[in-house]
Amino acid sequence: MMATNDAGLAQLADSNQTSRPEGAFVLLLLQSIFWVVAGLSALPFGLGGELHMAALGLVTLMFALVTCLVAIGVLWRRRWARRVAALTLEVICVIGSALQLLLPIGANRGPVALLVDVALPVAVLWLLWGKTRAFFN
Repeated sequence: MMATNDAGLAQLADSNQTSRPEGAFVLLLLQSIFWVVAGLSALPFGLGGELHMAALGLVTLMFALVTCLVAIGVLWRRRWARRVAALTLEVICVIGSALQLLLPIGANRGPVALLVDVALPVAVLWLLWGKTRAFFN
């Protein structure tokens, strides 16, 4: 909740609010941007005749849109966005990343893949899960 002082400057009325939703918002937007890039890079293959790649690109773009909307909900501190959408989305991402890393399917196992597929969802989970930590205030 925001209040103003005599000088007209905005200040937090409740000093117990945490900045964890803002951090999760930034990370969810990054994840959304990565999915937009992946979806857009799959679309030219659809123009080349591989229609399943065009469908995969459109599905990836829809995931990016949903992630962006969830990020906005987390920023606005909506319970549904934090409890249901963001936590479920990130748990599914971590499980999918673990399967990609463990199964011999030829998935990329470099440092970028580890950061984007594992570290980013784990960081969002850590920010949104549990009680408020004092060093995030």
